[in-house]
Amino acid sequence: MAKNPKGDALNPRTTTYEFLGPPGALLISIGVPVMTYALYFGCSETSGGCPPPLSLVPDRILEAVSSKDWWTGLWDTEAAVIYLAWYAFCVVAWAVLPGDWVEGVQMRTGEKKKYKINAFSTFLLALGVTSGYIWRNGPESFTFIYQKWVGFVTASLVMSVVQGLVVYIASFRQGALLALGGNSGNPIYDFYIGRELNPSIGSFDVKSFNELRPGLILWVLVNISMICEQAVRRGGLANVTDSMWLVLAFQTWYVADGLYNEPAIFTTMDITTDGFGFMLAVGDLTWVPFVYSLQARYLVFKPMELGALCATGILALNLLGYYIFRDANGEKNDFRNGRNPKNLQYFTTEKGSKLLTSGWWGRSRHPNYFGDILMALAWSLPTGFDTPITYFYVIYFSVLLIHRQRRDDENCEKKYGKDWETYKKLVPYRIIPYIY
Repeated sequence: MAKNPKGDALNPRTTTYEFLGPPGALLISIGVPVMTYALYFGCSETSGGCPPPLSLVPDRILEAVSSKDWWTGLWDTEAAVIYLAWYAFCVVAWAVLPGDWVEGVQMRTGEKKKYKINAFSTFLLALGVTSGYIWRNGPESFTFIYQKWVGFVTASLVMSVVQGLVVYIASFRQGALLALGGNSGNPIYDFYIGRELNPSIGSFDVKSFNELRPGLILWVLVNISMICEQAVRRGGLANVTDSMWLVLAFQTWYVADGLYNEPAIFTTMDITTDGFGFMLAVGDLTWVPFVYSLQARYLVFKPMELGALCATGILALNLLGYYIFRDANGEKNDFRNGRNPKNLQYFTTEKGSKLLTSGWWGRSRHPNYFGDILMALAWSLPTGFDTPITYFYVIYFSVLLIHRQRRDDENCEKKYGKDWETYKKLVPYRIIPYIY
């Protein structure tokens, strides 16, 4: 860990806020759990619709929050124990499964942190254990995630809060390297945004572990549980709808691709710039597995057969999005590693940095985000058009990516100065070529 006898030189005080400062951080810290529960209680078998009639919503909310039984019903001890066992499984898999150690980007201290690469192996092990369990005990044995949904959400939220508090308190130890954006001195804001850059226990990096393992892999297991629930209701796996299989295939492939290309994450803003606090903890552990799986959960109680033509069209859209996403990231990673197989053009800044101006990165400054948005739309289309709620993911994800793009542009403007204005003239579109 970095030694910092002068303190402020290496860990300067944060002077600007994001997310509207402490009030915004507090609202989001409360709003994310509320929204996660709302997406369940507002779109489930027992809600009376997806969403229920709006005239009934105020009375239902008032009745729920004033009921002791409703509050106690958010907790499920069995679900909490299962969730804790799942998290422990991921930690043990990180420790015992073989994996290469790779270096991340250089930090302000001049050091390069090393990360163990075995997320994909953990994913395969989890899928193997899950498949064997279902094969031996039948689909009905793996419906417990659907049946205990609220309990699992609560357990993941408790884990997120505990981790956020622990890493915030630990960040005050001597020698901790803080995130440039998380050292404001305001406890509400710093707890939310993340005060320490890379909280670790020995060689175990908490941030990158949470980013790729417990929540991301659980997302796929949640979807498998939704398939099992639908199979039980429809008389077997052979009767699972094509829409459900598409959602599982799309999202499993997306997760597998991210885990297989694990080293690419170490150059992202989450790892290089953001501290680890409640924002990343709740995003990784609660939001990803229990919000991103909304389409599969909806299809349990609203099964839909698409037919060959619609399924093929949705598949083509997902493949197009994936191609743009992967090819754009491939161009960037090759270029960062000193390779340029496509002979792409680039702009050299006064500081010597090179910015791509052709290929996908000549079409927009974030073409990978465009691919992400197309895939997100393809994941929602299998649910049909009876409700806008199943399109929450693509709307939210688009807003998130636009916010990330703006954060990245602000950082690049500070880093490159007038060269960034020149670059923006060469590549004027932010995400979607010729549109935005």
